[in-house]
Amino acid sequence: MKILTIVLVLVLLGWIAKTMLFSFRAQSPADYATTGPAFSLTEHLSGRILSEGVIYGPRGRMTSSFVAEMVGEWNGDTGTLTENFTYSNGRTQQRKWYLTLGPDNTFTATADDIVGTAQGVVSGATVRMTYQIVLPQEAGGHTLTATDWLYLTGNGTIMNKSEMRKFGLKVAELVATMRVTAP
Repeated sequence: MKILTIVLVLVLLGWIAKTMLFSFRAQSPADYATTGPAFSLTEHLSGRILSEGVIYGPRGRMTSSFVAEMVGEWNGDTGTLTENFTYSNGRTQQRKWYLTLGPDNTFTATADDIVGTAQGVVSGATVRMTYQIVLPQEAGGHTLTATDWLYLTGNGTIMNKSEMRKFGLKVAELVATMRVTAP
């Protein structure tokens, strides 16, 4: 019995180490501080943007794909990002983010399906934003904790990877591209 307990503790410690040191969650904005090109919210999330992506469920299998037409508009330190999604099952969804730039490359954001205020930070070629999102009723109506990372590439394409968690367990993952389109 004692050996089984030791094995279980070692497995648990290994899982915790993997999660904290070698996974998506282990990233920090400081890891990207010297990367380029420099991400500018007012520049790179401005105008018409086309996003195409896939959503994976808790088993790592694709559950849906989407195309989103976005429009970013800025007035000084405040902006909006309107997102119009069309999912592979035909469902549509609109979200409008309200963004406010803060000190030291930070920002906040709100939207109708977000609980409270999202917290974000820009660092080098990346953006990290954390928040709680309430899924639509047809998707269960659950409140999930989300972490979004945006990575700016040299040609201006933004790669978006997001994880959604419930009770600390990953229940969904999103991978998408975002590209500026002609007006």
